[in-house]
Amino acid sequence: MAFWQVRALLGGALVMAGATAQAQSLPDFTGIVEKNAPAVVHVEAKTNGSSRGKGRSGPDSGGQDDQQELLRRFFGMPGMPPGTPAPSPEQTSLGSGFIISPDGYVLTNDHVVDDADEVKIRLQDRRTFTAKVVGKDPQYDIALLKIDGSALPTVTIGDSRSVRRGQWALAIGSPFGLDATVTHGIISAVGRNLGSGDQPYTSFIQTDVPINRGNSGGPLFNLQGQVIGINSQIYSTSGGYQGLSFSIPIDVAMNVVQQIKDKGYVSRGMLGVTVQPVDPFVKNLDLPDANGALVAQVTPGSGADKAGIRQGDVILSFNGTPVTQSADLPPLVGITRPGSTAKVEVLRDHKKQALEVKVGELPRDKNALAQAGDAGAGAGGSAAALGLAVQDIDASSRTELGLKAGEGVVVSRVTGRAAAGAGLQAGDIVLMVNQKRVGSAAAFREATQGIKPGDTAMLLIRRDDTTRFMGITVPQDR
Repeated sequence: MAFWQVRALLGGALVMAGATAQAQSLPDFTGIVEKNAPAVVHVEAKTNGSSRGKGRSGPDSGGQDDQQELLRRFFGMPGMPPGTPAPSPEQTSLGSGFIISPDGYVLTNDHVVDDADEVKIRLQDRRTFTAKVVGKDPQYDIALLKIDGSALPTVTIGDSRSVRRGQWALAIGSPFGLDATVTHGIISAVGRNLGSGDQPYTSFIQTDVPINRGNSGGPLFNLQGQVIGINSQIYSTSGGYQGLSFSIPIDVAMNVVQQIKDKGYVSRGMLGVTVQPVDPFVKNLDLPDANGALVAQVTPGSGADKAGIRQGDVILSFNGTPVTQSADLPPLVGITRPGSTAKVEVLRDHKKQALEVKVGELPRDKNALAQAGDAGAGAGGSAAALGLAVQDIDASSRTELGLKAGEGVVVSRVTGRAAAGAGLQAGDIVLMVNQKRVGSAAAFREATQGIKPGDTAMLLIRRDDTTRFMGITVPQDR
C-alpha cells in the first residue's frame, strides 16, 4: 500500500474519531423528552366578547408603544397569521402548560387564559379536559389551572436559583398549535429585568431557545430534566423568534402556586420607596460607579420610613443581594414575605449604612406599584441659570399640597430649552437642588450659585403625588 494511501486512511480514522468524541460531548435530550413530554399540555382558551385581555399586551393586540411591541407574549390564534384581528365575538388563544401534580394541577401563563370563559387542556395522549382557573396573578403572569384526573403524568420541579449562564436548556410546547415541539439552546442571562410596566417584579431567565406563538406557558428544562422556568416572552420586531426568549423562574411560579392554594391571592413585599437609576447622577453624588438604586421618594409611615431610609440614599443591596440597577429592587422586595425583616444597605454621604426594615405588604392595586420600589423613569437634563423661574409657596398652598413649612418652591415658568427638554413643567415643586433642601426662592438661588455651563444640576421634583430626581445639564452655548 502506498504511503499516501496509508496517510489518507489514518487521516480519515482521526476525523471519524474526532467527530465521535464531539458527538459524545454534546447532550442527548431524548431521555428528557420521553420522560416529560406526556406532562406538557396544549391550552385552548375561549373568550366570548368583542375584546380580549382588557388591554393586556400580546402579539395580536394593537396600539402598543414600540417598546411593548418588541416584548411579545405568546398566545396564538388558530389558523391566523400574526397581526390579524381575531373574529368577534368569540376568540380562541392557544398556549402551553404543564402538569405539576398527579391530581391535575396545571401551570401556564396568566395572559394565555386571561378573561377566558372556557379553558380546554389537551394531553399528549389526546385526552381533553375542561380546566378550572383556580387562581392567577397578572403581575407575575402565572395562572394555576385544575383538571379532573388521577395518576396523571407530571414534571419534576427544579431550582431556578442554581441556573447559570451557558448551561443547556430545552423547551417543550405547542408553537403555532404544533403539540410536543422540542427546541433547545443555552441560558443567555439570569436575573434579567425587562422594565415592562406590568411585570416589574419578575427577574427573567433569558435563553436563545427558539420560542414562538403558542409556546407561552410551557416548561423550560435543564439537563437533569427538571423544570427551571415558564416560557413567557420574546424580544422581537416581527412577532417571531429572533434569538431572545424569556422565562419566569420556577421558584417564583411555585411561590405563586402555594399562595394561591393557601389564601387565593398573591401577596408581595413592600419597602415603601420609589427608586430610579443612579446613572445620570454619578457625578452629582460623587459615586465610584453607577451601581444601586436612587431613592426618590419614601412613603410616610412605611417600613423604609420607619427604618430611616431617606431621599437621596442609594440602595446597594437587599437581604445580601447586590442591587446593580434600580430595576433589580422590585423583584427582590416583591418576593419577600410581608412582615419579615430585611437588611438594606444604603450609601449616604459617601458612607455605607446597614438598616433593618420591616417589609410591608403591597396593596393588591396596580396603581400602588411604585411604593414597593418601582423603577421610576430616569432623567435627562440641563442646569445653572437652570432655565427655571421659581417662587415661594404661601402657607395656604403648602397646607393644600401637604408640604411642611419651609419646604419647596414652585416652578412658575420654564424658560430654558434644557429644563424643558428634561421634562420640567410649571407647577412642579422643587424640594432639593444638588441634595440641598430649598424652601424659598432665595434658598433656590443660593443652591444654584456656582453651577456652570456643562454642569448637571440634580433636582428633587414633586409633581402631583410623585417625587423623583431630575437632571438638568446647562448648555455650553447658553
